[in-house]
Amino acid sequence: MSKWFFPASVACALMFAVSPILIANAPFESTMGLVQKISYYHMPSAWIFLIAAVVCGVASVRYLFGGGARHDRVAWAAAELVVLFGAMALVTGPLWARKAWGVWWQWDVRLTASLMGWMVAVAYILVRKYGGPGSDKLGAGLALFGMANVPFVYVSVNYWRTIHPKTTVVPTLPLSMGIPFWFSFAAFLLLFILLLRMRVRLEEQRAELDAVYLSLE
Repeated sequence: MSKWFFPASVACALMFAVSPILIANAPFESTMGLVQKISYYHMPSAWIFLIAAVVCGVASVRYLFGGGARHDRVAWAAAELVVLFGAMALVTGPLWARKAWGVWWQWDVRLTASLMGWMVAVAYILVRKYGGPGSDKLGAGLALFGMANVPFVYVSVNYWRTIHPKTTVVPTLPLSMGIPFWFSFAAFLLLFILLLRMRVRLEEQRAELDAVYLSLE
């Protein structure tokens, strides 16, 4: 593992230990009150969900046109993280919505597109695991579809009616809310990088082990 991995892991753990303190000290939102503080974990996890889908898609494009096994490993690792962080977003979102707006779920554009993107990542993993020969190329095609869905998820709130706030809300957060939000986002981003590197390394070791087995036959 890279030399930076251990200190980065320690830093990530410390950031997640500190983030609840920052969130607890942040002021209450005037209309939603305490429940709004779910957003400090919900929104970063949702952003990482979308970032992971982009990483998966870009790696898949590079694999399709370059054929490098490392790009394929990055795509597979990123797809698993799409499922992980997408699940976080899809669980924390309804918890927030039920208390703030009185509904667990609405089939609005952003929610539906987010669920579809998450299901695409699940389909990618199932195809790669059980699809047999050629599943790498088929999975890459699914990853491209998932990546194409990302900008649609992001801008949808600006064009369709939804319970989600528009994309202009985060840049206008007051400093007392902005600091815990961006700190939490940095913690989630670092966690994503660490998990991605660890998962890719696992696939590299698996490939090395397979090569040893083949050499012994």
